[in-house]
Amino acid sequence: MTSTIYYVASSLDGYIADQRHSLDWLVKQEIDRRGPMNYEAFIGEVGAVLMGAATYEWVVDHQARTGEGWMYTQPSWVFTHRDLTPMDGGDIRFTSAPVPEVHAEAVKAAGGKNLFVVGGGDLAGQFADAGLLDEVLVSYAPVTLGAGAPLLPRRLDLRLRETARNAAFVTARYDVVRP
Repeated sequence: MTSTIYYVASSLDGYIADQRHSLDWLVKQEIDRRGPMNYEAFIGEVGAVLMGAATYEWVVDHQARTGEGWMYTQPSWVFTHRDLTPMDGGDIRFTSAPVPEVHAEAVKAAGGKNLFVVGGGDLAGQFADAGLLDEVLVSYAPVTLGAGAPLLPRRLDLRLRETARNAAFVTARYDVVRP
């Protein structure tokens, strides 16, 4: 069964990017790539990727600085109202369609695997508002930012399912509680 999962790292004070939309604070952190709730195991179960435009632009910029190519083999939808340049090497689909419509397309493309809401608390909130977000998996980094892009900019009721420690991170998996 396909689940839609917001998999994200957050500062202890609930921000996913700093005020400059930078993740420099995150990439400095120690992580066990094979530890509990690790990215490699998670991404192996993902059949489609969903992201906002700011996340896409960060990925493009990061890849340009590091010389890496597009990091996803899965079809990827980028929600935007702007004209963005596609990165080479990926199945990237720009859209301004409603979340439920894109979700239905992504479920078909995922072939029974999960959907990954990769970035943007607001985008994750839009999926939750539409009743389409199933899980939130957060890795809390040992840093505070004081301000920035919030983990989730709206109320969302969650039920804690699992916690673990992964190197410097505290990880938590939550089920979204639907009304």
